[in-house]
Amino acid sequence: MTGVPASAAGGTSSANGAPANAGSGAASGGAPSGAMSGSASGGVPSGGVSAGGASGAVESGVPGGPKPARGAKVVAAAVNQASVWNIANFLTMLRLLLVPGFVALMLADGGYDPAMRSFAWAAFAIAMITDLFDGHLARTYDLVTDFGKIADPIADKAIMGAALICLSSLGDLPWWVTVVILGRELGITLLRFLVIRYGVIPASRGGKLKTLTQGVAVGMYVLALTGWLATLRFWVMAAAVILTVLTGLDYVRQAIVLRRQGIAERMAASEETEA
Repeated sequence: MTGVPASAAGGTSSANGAPANAGSGAASGGAPSGAMSGSASGGVPSGGVSAGGASGAVESGVPGGPKPARGAKVVAAAVNQASVWNIANFLTMLRLLLVPGFVALMLADGGYDPAMRSFAWAAFAIAMITDLFDGHLARTYDLVTDFGKIADPIADKAIMGAALICLSSLGDLPWWVTVVILGRELGITLLRFLVIRYGVIPASRGGKLKTLTQGVAVGMYVLALTGWLATLRFWVMAAAVILTVLTGLDYVRQAIVLRRQGIAERMAASEETEA
């Protein structure tokens, strides 16, 4: 018997390979011909992922996720930007609002009422303490805003300037001390703006020590102290004035160096461009 039944022949055909369309699909890359034709024509087979979907999955970070719309990064940056209404800016605003209250307490009853001076000292102390915390909170919790950058230094100068002017107007502090301290603060602030095109002058340890010493000295003058405490506050203020002058000169030196470096870098860049 050499013949094989038709059914057996058919079975042999199936055993020797997949159906014709499957075989051609395997030869084309292991995918069914339907899938291949779908890919070739730009379609997406059932349950498959298109090229656009794959790129969207890669860009969005979620398998099979949609591709983010144009400008999504800009929108996300705007959403992630710190709100103006945050704790750091609240403390800055509180410091600004304390200034008129401090002045009113300092000048109440001619400025020589010990009770009113004590309340004025409390307002000044709160202002100085909030100055320590608002910047730290803004940097630590990413709450830095344009409003805070402008309002914080204004609040610092306002409370210190108000205290010095009140003390000098009452005769408790020589005017030359007020002029030296305020002149240095305003001059360094102006100097920072003048050299900002070349870089930023960082705050030094001496500057921080100066701020602390000024706060302690002015606070001691706000209180109606007598005896050895009155003598002590004189020496603390003397130390504050010395630190004020020395750190001011150091900032001027840094500004000159920064300007020279900036000019040299610009000249080098222009020479390279011309070459």
